[in-house]
Amino acid sequence: MHIIMITPAKPGSRAGNRATAERWQWLLQRAGHRVTVVTEYAGEPCDAFIALHAWRSVAAIRRFRSSWPDRPLIVALTGTDIYRHQREYPEDTRYSMAEADALIGLHDRLADDIPAEFSDKLVTLYQSAAGPENLPTPQAEVASAGFNVCVIGHLREEKDSLRAACASRLLPPESRIRVFCAGKPHDEQWQAMAEREMRENHRFRWLGELDQAQTRQLMASSQVMVISSVMEGGANVVSEACRAGLPVIASDIPGNLGLLGADYPGYFPVQNERALADLLNRAETDPEFLDCLKNAVSRLAHRFTPEREQASLEQALALAVQRRSQRS
Repeated sequence: MHIIMITPAKPGSRAGNRATAERWQWLLQRAGHRVTVVTEYAGEPCDAFIALHAWRSVAAIRRFRSSWPDRPLIVALTGTDIYRHQREYPEDTRYSMAEADALIGLHDRLADDIPAEFSDKLVTLYQSAAGPENLPTPQAEVASAGFNVCVIGHLREEKDSLRAACASRLLPPESRIRVFCAGKPHDEQWQAMAEREMRENHRFRWLGELDQAQTRQLMASSQVMVISSVMEGGANVVSEACRAGLPVIASDIPGNLGLLGADYPGYFPVQNERALADLLNRAETDPEFLDCLKNAVSRLAHRFTPEREQASLEQALALAVQRRSQRS
């Protein structure tokens, strides 16, 4: 099939949605399809259309549906679609969800957070990541800093990006924890906050935006990763941590629970830096707890392989084709 996939993230962007689009392009091409990734859509013909974002891609979805009413449409739901846009922009977001022949959700609790009438076309897809054999040697500068905690992702409100930095201020003086934050700031205010935190907090260092190799090097040099988001559709960085065997301490939001499971031992209440500080201190001082976290993520690693992600994409495509043929 010839598939057109639209993403709002332009070529060269390090945004997660661009990485997802390019990874899906590779996986679908490996399955024998021809895939064109675009950021604008003018009604060009294709055999199937995949839209990343229900709300941000609604104009393209309307154009595709009016131009090619008999062709299958797949919509991938993001965290902002589910936890923000379907409340703030319900007409457009629900239109995209209703018109889709298949919906892709990135964690297994997403069915609880979308209208019930759409649940029969939802396919859960766990985003994949490279295995531990692809991790580089730990970066000497970072590895020598102490007990290293990494926070990876663009600095913005949804990620609550400085929560680990705030938590590190509450640690006992003897703690050797250092928080390394990697990500592009959403705006000048986030950049100023990160720079101020570095000046005032000796435990914190903001590394700016890193490329894939540098990000993997940071993970290899860390003992724990913190995912402090207030909303997530299913963060790929969780997949990366699990595949790398890197323990995760995560906010207890649906997007994390839906990847790590209800029984995962490393959750803290969202935006609660006191509880996060306690978990970080425990991870540093209690080897059994750290091993428990490491074993837990390692048991989940099989969820996040490229083979499994490709199978889920093909499942969503087959479902979309089937449902569209039934409508026609």
